[in-house]
Amino acid sequence: MPLIDIAVRFGALIAPGALLAACVPVPPTAAAPPPRPAPRAALVAPPIRASAAVARPRRSDEPPAALLNAVQALGASFDGQVAISVRDVERGWMVAWNGERPHPQQSVSKLWVAIAVFDAIDHQRLSLTTPVTVTRADLTVFHQPIRPLVGPNGYRTTVGALLECALTRSDNTCNDVLLWKVGGPAAIRRMLADKGVDGVGFGPGERELQARTAGLVWRKEWAGGWGFLQARAAMNSAARRKALDRYLAAPYDGATANGITLGLSRLAEGKLLSQGSTDRLFRIMLASKTGPLRLKSGLRAGWKMAHKTGTGQELGSLATGYNDVGLLTGPDGHRYAVAVMIASTRQPIPVRMRLMGDVTRAVIRTTD
Repeated sequence: MPLIDIAVRFGALIAPGALLAACVPVPPTAAAPPPRPAPRAALVAPPIRASAAVARPRRSDEPPAALLNAVQALGASFDGQVAISVRDVERGWMVAWNGERPHPQQSVSKLWVAIAVFDAIDHQRLSLTTPVTVTRADLTVFHQPIRPLVGPNGYRTTVGALLECALTRSDNTCNDVLLWKVGGPAAIRRMLADKGVDGVGFGPGERELQARTAGLVWRKEWAGGWGFLQARAAMNSAARRKALDRYLAAPYDGATANGITLGLSRLAEGKLLSQGSTDRLFRIMLASKTGPLRLKSGLRAGWKMAHKTGTGQELGSLATGYNDVGLLTGPDGHRYAVAVMIASTRQPIPVRMRLMGDVTRAVIRTTD
């Protein structure tokens, strides 16, 4: 029986907006966004400064009982292994279902790479306009919209454009290029530990992660994906299932739902990055093109969701690593870090998306 976790931590801050999503260089916005105007029934608004959030009266540090009951019911009734975590950034309370068990992150891990990139920008080791050439040897597997642009001589772009593609379109190649630009998986793990984001691990990089999950060892000639897909298709189902079961038992990229909402909350509070970098990152996440019917399907007018999805491999009817995490912001600027992580299930996509939308609806209904 999954555990229902309730914990108390502390938080404060936000930042959404809108940002162009494309796999071409885009000049970064030089100035910080203006102060937030009066709330409107729109999905995009300038960020609220920390001072405005702190000025609001604290109504309660205890989670709403109705939300606790809703999260418990949603987690218990879902046919599959799921983790749910909701954390109030301003007041610090948290409600969770199965929130301390590591689940596969898949592309949710692109969030931590982006934070590492912005941290490097804050320390002047990189900039959004830093030029980057993506070569065919950099190509990975599965979703990589940048692939057609990478010719024999590579594709010249910028750190900023790679960030937007990695976060708004979940491009695996863009993310892996950035990952190695900031020092590789070990550097991400050090950053998470240094910044106090407990409960979040980081995998070996996209190519090795997907190969190991399928029971294969990555070969450099598979760059681009077709060789990997052919090798996977040639495996017998028993070998693939054994490898997938091993991954689900101890995910190479595992993170707890509570750890992810902790990281999102600390990011929103301004404890991970500078104010400018925090604002830019949340604006990019607000413009995400992936998973519009996951957490965002439960939005009400005036509410916003800056989010990052993740989707793992499937074997027959078994789906793995189907996730969505993000920062939910109300019309008054109040924020909630939300994570829904489905480690494994045989439920169809509409049922999975409905669960995620129901979590968003529950937060809005019980806190608005």
